[in-house]
Amino acid sequence: MRIVATDRDPSLWSGDAMVLFIIEGKMDPLDQLGEEIATLVKQKASRLGFTGKEDGLLVVDTPGGTVGSVYLAGLGSADGATPDPWRRGIALAVRQAGKDRNKRIMALPGGAATPEVHSALAEGALLSEYSFERYKSGPDPSEKPEPIEELLVHGGDERSLARGSLNAIAQNFARDLVNEPGNVINPAGLAERASATARECGIECNIFEEEKMREMGMNGILSVGAGSHNTPRLIHLVYHPVGPSRERIAFVGKGLTFDSGGLNIKPGDSMRSMKGDKTGACNVIAIMKAVSELKPDLEVHGFAGVAENMPGGGAYRPDDIIRMFNGKTVEVDNTDAEGRIVLGDVLAYASRQEPAVMIDMATLTGACAVALGPYTAGIFGNDAALAASFRDASGRTGERVWELPMDDERLKKKIRSEVADVVNSGGRYGGAITAAMFLREFVGEGIKWLHVDIAGVDSSDEEYGYYRKGATGFGVRTCLEWMEKYDKH
Repeated sequence: MRIVATDRDPSLWSGDAMVLFIIEGKMDPLDQLGEEIATLVKQKASRLGFTGKEDGLLVVDTPGGTVGSVYLAGLGSADGATPDPWRRGIALAVRQAGKDRNKRIMALPGGAATPEVHSALAEGALLSEYSFERYKSGPDPSEKPEPIEELLVHGGDERSLARGSLNAIAQNFARDLVNEPGNVINPAGLAERASATARECGIECNIFEEEKMREMGMNGILSVGAGSHNTPRLIHLVYHPVGPSRERIAFVGKGLTFDSGGLNIKPGDSMRSMKGDKTGACNVIAIMKAVSELKPDLEVHGFAGVAENMPGGGAYRPDDIIRMFNGKTVEVDNTDAEGRIVLGDVLAYASRQEPAVMIDMATLTGACAVALGPYTAGIFGNDAALAASFRDASGRTGERVWELPMDDERLKKKIRSEVADVVNSGGRYGGAITAAMFLREFVGEGIKWLHVDIAGVDSSDEEYGYYRKGATGFGVRTCLEWMEKYDKH
């Protein structure tokens, strides 16, 4: 889809469809259409009770007009706190336009629309068109919507449209990686994708394989991957700015290309979607791809610990004690609490690079999904200002987050071990918090750190807003939005 700004008079434009955004109870935008079409649309809206409620969409065919259809996207109250209603509104319209076989559409966000709204329109349009169908031999063309060829944004800001497009392309890239099954992307496969992306983008890439990881003392990642014949990898990507670096930041991702649970094996239903346990790592690769185009005045590092957690003769066991990269020891209570062991090594290694800020993303705990549901990620950290700035960024992207507390010493006792420094599972209660407390043990002194638990939000089993079923790429846009503001601070 080509997304471009235009200043053409909407009443004189000839195309397939036009999208207007309606704040609830305010039909003023229809005045841009010319009296005849505006009257027709208002009559149908009145007849069907369309008032502009959030996530509502009204389609009005306009036979004989210069435009084939008019779509009214409801914004609700649209108080301006977030551009997400516009993002969802354009997504609904683009999907409908695809079903209607419309190729050229014009969006009219209104003269009061901010650059953030223009960026959101580009994001919503591109995110909503995403599909993962590369393994289908021949879908029925009659059931597949036609892709939109051109979206014109009236009064659009070109720079904002380009930025929104970049954000959405990065998120869709992450979705592509996550949706690949475990027999296509194993640890070596994800490392190869990261390496290819780095070559394409001109960023530095270091891939550490089993022998080198053993020399380094990456015993956490190696233990988790010991039951699989697909050996682990550590991915380290680096973007160097053109001029002097103002600061160094790091993004860290968990990359379980498939998680069976290991010897504490998951039940079948819980194992079904475990190709998605690599979402954090895929997000990091996608973020680094976008960073190479955004070119911040920051040195940006991307790290991913990649393994496959399988049962087998060499698999790690409950009761094992692992000496991690930073020298701390971990008692294994449950082999299905493997993500934090992998991340522990990667966080410790990333800390050696001395970033000022480190943000990790992981499908870490079912407890977080149970607590917050399938639309909100949990955040945890050691710096209130960092958490607040990330929360602000999420408000602009529509990727909801909620901060959970890390200050209860009674919960910290849950990860104490009688035979090692820490144990990898703190029990059933407060599971998302105790997992974050475990990760904190591997964050270097003086580093501002934020953990984003994306379990539950990493994939969707329904179509809603600008998401389809499958991987969401949740977190990519918020990290990029946060980084842009941080780069300017």
